[in-house]
Amino acid sequence: MTELPVSVRLNPFKGCDGPEGAAVPWSPYGRTLPSRPVFTLDPLFHAGCYYVQDASAMYVGHLFRKLIQRFDAPVRVLDLCAAPGGKTTDAAVSLRERFGHEFLLVANELQRKRASVLADNVAIWGDPAVRVSSADPAAFAPLKGFFDIIIADVPCSGEGMFRKDPRAEKEWSPELVKLCAARQKRILADVWPALRPGGVLLYSTCTYSREENDDNLEWAARTLGGEIIPPEDEFGLRRTDFGHLLKAGEVQGEGQWAGALVKNGVAASHAAGEVKIPGQMTRLSRGEQKGKDFIPNPDYVLSYDYQGEYPSVELALRDALRFLHRDSFPLEAAAKGYNVVCYKGHPLGIVKNLGSRCNNLHPLSRRILMNIPAEL
Repeated sequence: MTELPVSVRLNPFKGCDGPEGAAVPWSPYGRTLPSRPVFTLDPLFHAGCYYVQDASAMYVGHLFRKLIQRFDAPVRVLDLCAAPGGKTTDAAVSLRERFGHEFLLVANELQRKRASVLADNVAIWGDPAVRVSSADPAAFAPLKGFFDIIIADVPCSGEGMFRKDPRAEKEWSPELVKLCAARQKRILADVWPALRPGGVLLYSTCTYSREENDDNLEWAARTLGGEIIPPEDEFGLRRTDFGHLLKAGEVQGEGQWAGALVKNGVAASHAAGEVKIPGQMTRLSRGEQKGKDFIPNPDYVLSYDYQGEYPSVELALRDALRFLHRDSFPLEAAAKGYNVVCYKGHPLGIVKNLGSRCNNLHPLSRRILMNIPAEL
């Protein structure tokens, strides 16, 4: 069996350390690798220096970069079906490069288990302007006109994943296409009030069916009230009536379709004041006070906002993996108390050094389960 292409997207705000590969044409930080490494055994992956993402999925990020040119700061964005976090982290980089700190990106995932994975990936990536929520799309409707852009990478019949996931092919049927198309309409209708007039819906799927792609975007424009942004010829990609279709075998990636529309109406100024995001998980604080002790938040030291409050300890590869495995090991040369452990200068997390041993504060949900090879 031919090895499927694998690609990563580098994090420019963490120095762009990561695997080397051929450039992805539509992603400034995307790289297609010559072979698939064992990402679990690369501490830079766990430090948020890069994200493993399909090259075709990065095309949504390309369209997003074009769309944000329409807006001035501050900008509010909702990534509606965000898990596991590829499009979220891509959008976060584009927003920060254009708007600095003046943006809010809400990454939402309805399923709680997938939302927890999303929250971990967002924390590792490190952008403090990203908030994670777990709510039904309809829960955002009361936030009338709150978002400038909504990214809706909706659940679909998955034809674009057949090469990568044999289960998707086995589960596919014409009835599934109809079911997914109807569900996608409901999702768009439910969240539509939260998009401001003049705001943009970026709609995408990983399927090839017209019912779930062009037809649904046309339905949204006609029924909900919007104007489709005509697709342009670029990168030699397939152009459909209302978007672009990337097919496995034609590009270095799996299947993806994406298109966009502008909501009818005159853009209004953002309302002042705080707004509660439905189902929001507040994860990024510097820590919490427990009695007389202040317990630092491991997410904080991974964020762009980390100010270097704690001593740092550089770890060799094996010890970095032992930390990520959540092992306890001595750090005789380190200062007693809280230390940030690093690999190649990149923070991995926090330990509390007791002298003879250290307490490992790496979150249990991020612990690597793979046994560490003896030769490392």
